[in-house]
Amino acid sequence: MFEIGPLTIHSRLILAPLAGISDLPFRLINRRFGCELAFVEMINARSLGYRSMHTARMLATTPQDRPLGVQLLGCEPAYILRALDILKNYKFDILDFNAACPMRKVVRRGEGAGLLREPRRLGELLKLVVDNSQAPVTVKIRIGWDATCVNAREVALYAQDAGVRAVCIHGRTRAQVYSGRVDYQTIRQVKKALSIPVIASGDIFSPLLAKKMFDETGCDAINIARGALGNPWIFRQVQQYLETGSVPAKPSRQETTSLMQEHLRLCVDFYGQRNGVVIFRKFFTWYTRGMRRIRPLREKAYRIRTLQEMSGAIEKLNTL
Repeated sequence: MFEIGPLTIHSRLILAPLAGISDLPFRLINRRFGCELAFVEMINARSLGYRSMHTARMLATTPQDRPLGVQLLGCEPAYILRALDILKNYKFDILDFNAACPMRKVVRRGEGAGLLREPRRLGELLKLVVDNSQAPVTVKIRIGWDATCVNAREVALYAQDAGVRAVCIHGRTRAQVYSGRVDYQTIRQVKKALSIPVIASGDIFSPLLAKKMFDETGCDAINIARGALGNPWIFRQVQQYLETGSVPAKPSRQETTSLMQEHLRLCVDFYGQRNGVVIFRKFFTWYTRGMRRIRPLREKAYRIRTLQEMSGAIEKLNTL
């Protein structure tokens, strides 16, 4: 249990925002297995200001989808203020400011991890967000820009001074993107320097790696991101391992296909049949990772357009 401002979080396992993935169906599926706090996918302040239909759909939620965080991306005060004003019309519990996205098109605009090169400016933007947000504010950072600029401790202290209620830190530099080793030591240094919660992330693909993150960094909680793709069971598995020390068994093929059917139906209900089936295709691939003789069926699934056909492809998994 830990606190982010006035919000008490009972689970130390958080579903991180994943661009193009963290929609309502995905969040609801993960909540079934012990995910308490989840985030919508990253939202660009400019796009929100333009009130695009796509952005509005990203913010769709239900009473079962709580507590919920929204992650905002931006670097221009005017657009950030406009976005915060629009967000007052939505119900959510935490606002996370993204200073971690490593994608070239993002950092080229001075957003995301691009802000790590300007800690003072990032602190000023965070103060603006804190002063105008209806929800407690957190910030997502990386350990630095590259190997010559590992400045997470400095950045985190600016963030704390700005009034954020927690710092989320990915244990890689922007230059690493998602490759190379996670720097547990730098995360630990950030944790020691701050009086607010530190939420760590990076390569949390198994219960053992989750425990390693807690043990080596002393963090208050962890963000699970890519480790949840096709594997919502990871929340239950990690919790069991932390409590008992035993490594949980993997879900059976029948459990996997049953959950895939449920996820497919949620996608179709949310997006409509055509779009829902197309969106589910990538999840079909993730759910079937490691299955033997899967390639022909996976290639077929990527051409499927109807609910009946996709449901049939999922059922065929039980015969492989």
